[in-house]
Amino acid sequence: MAVGITTRVNHIIAFSGKKFRQTRRQLCIYDEFIHILPGPPLAFAGENHHRKKNHSIFARQKTITMKRLVLLILFLLSIYYTSTAQESPEIQIQIEGLPAGKAYLIGVFADQNYRADSAVVDANGQFIFNKKEPYKPGLFYVLFADNTNIQLLLDKDQRFSMRSKKVQLAEAMQVEGSLDNELLYKGIRYDGDFQRRYNTLNEELKKLDAKSAAHADIKAQLAKLAADRKAYLEADFKQYGDTFYAAFKKAGQNPELREVNLPDGSAKNALQVYYFRRDLWENVDLKDVRLLSTPVIANKLKRYITELTVQHPDSIISSAKYLIDKTLDKPEYFKFFVNWIALKYEPTKSSLMDAEAVYVSMIQNYITYERAFWSDSTNIWRLQERAMEMSGSLVGKKAPNVTANDPNGVSRSIYDIKAPYIVVFMYNPTCDHCIEETPKLVSFYKEWKDKGLEVYGIALDTDDKEWKTFLQQYQVPWINVHDPTNRSIYAKYFVDITPELYVINPERKIIAKNIKVAQLAEVLNRDMGK
Repeated sequence: MAVGITTRVNHIIAFSGKKFRQTRRQLCIYDEFIHILPGPPLAFAGENHHRKKNHSIFARQKTITMKRLVLLILFLLSIYYTSTAQESPEIQIQIEGLPAGKAYLIGVFADQNYRADSAVVDANGQFIFNKKEPYKPGLFYVLFADNTNIQLLLDKDQRFSMRSKKVQLAEAMQVEGSLDNELLYKGIRYDGDFQRRYNTLNEELKKLDAKSAAHADIKAQLAKLAADRKAYLEADFKQYGDTFYAAFKKAGQNPELREVNLPDGSAKNALQVYYFRRDLWENVDLKDVRLLSTPVIANKLKRYITELTVQHPDSIISSAKYLIDKTLDKPEYFKFFVNWIALKYEPTKSSLMDAEAVYVSMIQNYITYERAFWSDSTNIWRLQERAMEMSGSLVGKKAPNVTANDPNGVSRSIYDIKAPYIVVFMYNPTCDHCIEETPKLVSFYKEWKDKGLEVYGIALDTDDKEWKTFLQQYQVPWINVHDPTNRSIYAKYFVDITPELYVINPERKIIAKNIKVAQLAEVLNRDMGK
């Protein structure tokens, strides 16, 4: 079995921190207290001791001033300890029409959810989330028994109230004491209205002739809707730029598509996609770890890697490097990006040909002793060892040689084969998929042998009798070898699941792997046609 990434994303949900809060009332008292301090400067308190007539006056003033100073210091200390103490969250919610039962506070980390808390809903639809320690800042869902939910943003201030109706959860939502959530629901209502109007116009557009005046009018209305939404968001970002809501909403926006035209004036789509991919992260503050506790970052990463990047190992590695290198000094993002991409292309987890190339790149460049601060040296060593075992058989590399004995005890080597194309077939005689694929490969071999193909079969995890029985049962006609120690293939041809097929071309480079027998003809014809 594969050794997985040592710290998967669902294991890195952790929170520590302090609640710093200083109310407007405290600040007002502080300012007022400073400004009303009476009496002469403190320097006067100890001078002119030879003026006996005035000495008692100054002594009294000194005593009064010192008392006031002590009171001031005590007051300021009380503000300090009050403001630096962690304030317990208290989120009061009432949903009119919500039946009694339970409500769950569901937290988000990237593309995963976790239960942060629960509360009992009374007969009036009222419930409170409270605990000793603050909740981790991020986006949360309040999930009800019927699977409906409301959203809320939590940052430093976690004492506020929300009130709504079951039949109009977002539309009727009223928030007191949380600017982030006031803005969130104002935005939800705006986007709901925007989407309805946009969809209506779009449906009308589909019914019209593309060259008609009505079509042009609808297109203009759609463009104005989009421009109005952009202006609405920009106004919010300008006015409330220091809120968590603004950071969250801004991070979720797509960049504008750049106009990139060919000499004839037509759009160069590939270059537009390239710039769009590069610009995708421009609105994301990669220093803001709160955003990792929202769906925004995971959604962007998934789109960036799997949709906007060509699914070829070289392209994926290039896109990954561009993004990850931006986070070398931003540890939480670095950890998440590296683990997510490595897990996405871990062998057996991806249908991409040669996903191992991406996996190896992540391990060898980023999950290292110097950079993988979240793991221990033993696990890093295991991952590095596994990446080394994979690295020798990546597509495009020179095919390693293997020498082992055939059923007659004769030593047979891959490099001794004269046929232009070689298929390395790695199998186990008791493996169900191997039993299914072997007869197909026998038929394919008979068809392609005279076209310049040879097969080099390597039996794995078996004994001599079992291996030879298998060869006889399926009348396997190609070169077959077995090394009981597996030393002959170690760190040469990586196999995670049997059967495994590698295709080697006349230059003795690996041109395909992780494929089935049904795909061999396409691979060979494509290479022969070059």
